[in-house]
Amino acid sequence: MADETVEFSATQQDAGDGAPGATAAFPYDRMTVERFRKAFPQARWRDDLGAWFVPGTRAEQRLTKWMSREWSGVLAYADARGRDAFTFEPIASPYLEVADGFVIRTPYSRTAIAELRAVPWARWDPTLKAWRVPFRSFGELQKRWPAIEAAARRAEPEERRKREESRKTSPEHADRRAEAAERRRNRYPVPEDALPPLGRVVMTHVGCIIFEAVTGELVEPLIAARFYPNVSAGAATLVWATWRRPGHAELVQAWPARTPPGPADLARGWWQPTIEVLRQERRKAASLERARDTRRARLGVAPSSEESG
Repeated sequence: MADETVEFSATQQDAGDGAPGATAAFPYDRMTVERFRKAFPQARWRDDLGAWFVPGTRAEQRLTKWMSREWSGVLAYADARGRDAFTFEPIASPYLEVADGFVIRTPYSRTAIAELRAVPWARWDPTLKAWRVPFRSFGELQKRWPAIEAAARRAEPEERRKREESRKTSPEHADRRAEAAERRRNRYPVPEDALPPLGRVVMTHVGCIIFEAVTGELVEPLIAARFYPNVSAGAATLVWATWRRPGHAELVQAWPARTPPGPADLARGWWQPTIEVLRQERRKAASLERARDTRRARLGVAPSSEESG
């Protein structure tokens, strides 16, 4: 192997049926494939290997020798073709510069990065803080450029600010803020004739919680319809109950239900969680507690006696 391992690789291995040979992998280019097939007429493409298979006990040596002799010429020829194609049909964009290849600078965008990573030979240059793409990759870059440039324009600070302002003025944003404000109240409607047990882990339409007290305060119908449409009291009255999230230890000690909740349980608004639900809630609680402990350790804050117990 030569130092072009990122661009051309040859590995000795069996074809899978016992026949000796080697695989060759390189970025697709029609002219390169033609020259490769001319040099290795017995080579065949293997979908299961994602590479060309060349039979023979010395196939890897032959491939390596061909690569060291031909590969630099292949790349130079491909670069020349790409440079000519760019001259004939250039890309005019504020995000692209031309030097010994293409230098691409865009605002941070996951879409743009994903597109650039799919371009053969594209690489990130940490010194320039830009992507470098050789001329030989112009065809693939040209095909992906509309998506790259559109993603870059959407990532511009001014465009982000406009989208954020538009999002904040949308009815959906107001609804999400109102729902978040209601959740922060830590209250939940329960039927007056079917009160939940206090101090025990139960499942509700807002997740696993522990009810701490029933205030007896009547729930306004508009609030119930807007934020708790799945809770129904039937002929009874809905009253407020206060709640908190259970810790991991409390979820571990919680007793699971043998059967999933029925329609009556769902309409009531609370029910005993199944083991599958408890397992999910335990994983989430453990992750949150680890993150909290890590933050406190960084700040040098010791856990309280209740949490450490």
